[in-house]
Amino acid sequence: MLSAEESRHLRDVLRLRAGDEAYVFDGEGREFACEVREDGGRKGLASLEVRGRAEPPSPESPLELTLAVALLKGEKFDLVVQKATELGAARVEPVLTARSDVRPRDARDTERRVERWRRLALEASKQSGRARVPAVGDPQTFARLVARESREGAPRLLFSERGGAGLGSVALEAARPASLVALVGPEGGWADEELALAREQGWTLVTLGGRTLRAETAAITVCALLQHAFGDLA
Repeated sequence: MLSAEESRHLRDVLRLRAGDEAYVFDGEGREFACEVREDGGRKGLASLEVRGRAEPPSPESPLELTLAVALLKGEKFDLVVQKATELGAARVEPVLTARSDVRPRDARDTERRVERWRRLALEASKQSGRARVPAVGDPQTFARLVARESREGAPRLLFSERGGAGLGSVALEAARPASLVALVGPEGGWADEELALAREQGWTLVTLGGRTLRAETAAITVCALLQHAFGDLA
């Protein structure tokens, strides 16, 4: 049985009816071939009969990429979530930094934002043919994110407008790492204390060329570059 939202999508967008073939995925990388048993009518819930496993139209990248991004104003963070999903990121982490453009007002505001980002990730997964929906975390402080990822052991790259090396000169322990964490800051850049803390925790600072990019442009560019270098974006 599909949810009310997915039932409406099946009827009104895909225009599928009883007897039609449909494909569904579980968000964890598995996709299934199904037959629509009932379309639910105008307001009911649609039901499907699973016929068997199917190969997702778009394979997952071999790179388990976590993209951590400072909170951004308006729809900029929405755009980052959408494009990171299309580019194959496995996880998106919103980060509260010293110069973040925006901060949630309270717990309810945080919940509303995260719910929206997760819905966008689901919609972008459908659009791009992914059977896996990237996880979108709750906003966390810079210090907490840096410390937590340092314990995980994956290579960690902090992208900065100053003080870093070019991506091509960065030496990683593995030629093609299985997982990677990339951290992108806000429009106002990083505070000196944040850069110092990242260095202390073993993060590698990376600078993208000589031009200053908008934060959302930098986040999307970083995702594409890393997928090209270590993932499946040829």
